[in-house]
Amino acid sequence: MDITITKNEKELTVAVAGRLDTLTSPELEAQLKKNLGDNEKLIFDFKDLKFISSAGLRVLLTSMQAMDGKGEMVLRNVSRSVMDIFEVTGFAEDLVFE
Repeated sequence: MDITITKNEKELTVAVAGRLDTLTSPELEAQLKKNLGDNEKLIFDFKDLKFISSAGLRVLLTSMQAMDGKGEMVLRNVSRSVMDIFEVTGFAEDLVFE
């Protein structure tokens, strides 16, 4: 998995490539804890994300909770295969897509 983080004023963009699973989700979680700070918008760019497991979904849930009351979290460029996982798990109902 590759993570690219870009900060623009109060907006943090996190581009994730590869697989977000049990082995790689701790790395993403650590990067988010280090960089989230006082950002008012968190954007996940999943253009190159191939797969997300329940461990990756947990990171998204934790991120949503961290942004609650301080801003918004959105997902961009979600592939059909990843969107299928969001839909099957019911996650698609709670996420915001751009």
